[in-house]
Amino acid sequence: MKKQIQSIGVLTSGGDAPGMNAAIRAVVRAGAYYNLKVFGIYEGYQGLIENNIKELDARSVKNILNRGGTILKSSRSEEFRTEAGRKKAHQNLQQYNIDALVIIGGDGSFTGGHIFSQEFDLPIIGIPGTIDNDLYGTDYTLGFDTATNVVIDCIDKIRDTAESHNRLFFVEVMGRDSGFIALRSALASGALDVVLPEEDSPMQDLFNELEKGEANQKTNKLVVVAEGNKMGDTFWIADQVRDKYPHLESKVTILGHLQRGGSPSCLDRVLASQLGVAAIEGLLEGKSKVMAGLIDNKIVFTSFEEAINKKIPLNKELLRISKILSI
Repeated sequence: MKKQIQSIGVLTSGGDAPGMNAAIRAVVRAGAYYNLKVFGIYEGYQGLIENNIKELDARSVKNILNRGGTILKSSRSEEFRTEAGRKKAHQNLQQYNIDALVIIGGDGSFTGGHIFSQEFDLPIIGIPGTIDNDLYGTDYTLGFDTATNVVIDCIDKIRDTAESHNRLFFVEVMGRDSGFIALRSALASGALDVVLPEEDSPMQDLFNELEKGEANQKTNKLVVVAEGNKMGDTFWIADQVRDKYPHLESKVTILGHLQRGGSPSCLDRVLASQLGVAAIEGLLEGKSKVMAGLIDNKIVFTSFEEAINKKIPLNKELLRISKILSI
């Protein structure tokens, strides 16, 4: 039997991603459109436990569409991992008569939401907010497009110095388990090579690419390295190259949290708006324990279990094209 929903809570959890604010805005305004009360839960699951909850209306979310980060703040909560913590969180929801939740975050956030929904029969829909683009059930996650654009902008600047001084730069990007940012930014920047978590490449493969680049008189000496690659730490990789090719002046740049910040791209703003409305409408239709996503420009709902546990394969075609064009 479909549960009657009159009030909805929305929170952001885990690492921040550009587009989260646009998603919050969409959830709040779609809720207002359907005559629902919407409550913002500040600082993620920890805020839910600490009763950091405030009602929002359409005007509460003005002028946030273009802002990076999250106005609701985010945190990681060890207490929410406990049964007692989740019980306290549910009691706070009952205090505000909140009937359902929209969770904006990644796999860890959805894991917590899935357990919470099962324990208290609470309808929950997730919106994928992570720059890694590593959730099954959507072509893109919020923040991925913006993050890759930030990486490209940084690499374009680094290239100026690399070419001016004939230096080799290793640029480390985020991607502990996923090489999506690394691969796409390597292709878009014309990098000499890319080192990915999904590829168990030996050091000799990198040496081969460097030698091929020199033989072809390639001036763009840039290698993009995903932080979670299997080859090794980026500084260690650079040291191996220095030892073998002393004539190459090798430098390392770690972009780090630069990739998380900044105003969201048009793609991320539109995606966030689509998924925010879809989450509200999905809850009203009786959906729960699912993630709203976009595949082939169509809204789809994927179970939390699939979104979390199914792995997205690396786009081998992009890797192949990158190798062809790096000559």
